[in-house]
Amino acid sequence: MLETDHFLDIDDLTRDELQTVLDRAAALKSGEDGTQLPDQTLGMLFEKPSTRTRISFETGMTQLGGHAIFLGPEDIQLGHGEPLSDTSRVLSRYVDAVMARLFDHADLLEIAEYADVPVVNGLTDDAHPCQTLADLLTIDEAFDGFEDVQVAWVGDGNNVGQSFVIGAAMVGLDLTVSTPETYGMNEAVLRQAADLGHEPTIVDDPKEAVDDADVVYTDVWISMGQEDQRHEKLAAFDGYQVNERLLADSDAQVMHCLPAHRGEEITGDVLESERSLVWDQAENRLHAQKGLLVELLDA
Repeated sequence: MLETDHFLDIDDLTRDELQTVLDRAAALKSGEDGTQLPDQTLGMLFEKPSTRTRISFETGMTQLGGHAIFLGPEDIQLGHGEPLSDTSRVLSRYVDAVMARLFDHADLLEIAEYADVPVVNGLTDDAHPCQTLADLLTIDEAFDGFEDVQVAWVGDGNNVGQSFVIGAAMVGLDLTVSTPETYGMNEAVLRQAADLGHEPTIVDDPKEAVDDADVVYTDVWISMGQEDQRHEKLAAFDGYQVNERLLADSDAQVMHCLPAHRGEEITGDVLESERSLVWDQAENRLHAQKGLLVELLDA
């Protein structure tokens, strides 16, 4: 069992707890651990649509012997006609845990405040800690641990990147970040990583970031809800595409949390190449979240 009641940010876990979740995920994936959550129900709140988040959580609960209920914006009154606090308190009477995929992180905090069951962040505009669990599990598998592994984040300093910066610091990864100046990581996130003892190196030139990297990680430049910024962002991110030219002097493997916009932040050739860890990374959403749910719910 974890000390935290909820999993809203990656650092809601201690370093030891993070490793425990990753170890549990690996054991569940290999079949060495057969822990089940019989008759337990996960309520899944979705403001934002999803492929990997819905399928991985729903399948994960089924594999653990439990059940998941999809609750989309048309299914319940999420902040419309009923306060979030009321929704949270009612859900707590029905389900054993809540996963919420929302826009505003403050809404997630309000749901967690009034919930009597664990609340898991399936994504907000500020953070995506479940993705970070899958990312770290993927790196751990590929390199047999985190020691001496160098990672480059190239592209947008978005919610996925910010959670990854903290997660990387917690496990001691050597991280270099290269983003356009106006789309960098939040300064508070960088300070938090420094407090954890592993502040990332910030460089302007993506080529400099990737040359010594073992892993190059990128994500979409235009996230859901940012479609009106498309022209502006495409101009700002010129030169940040992860392509064969950028990787010409590197043996790095490549990660992307998906969905990918081929021809924008990454080329199809790189995504489909032998460098790609992307499909392992996507699969590991399932295993990492199973590890998390077992640690949260297995009394």
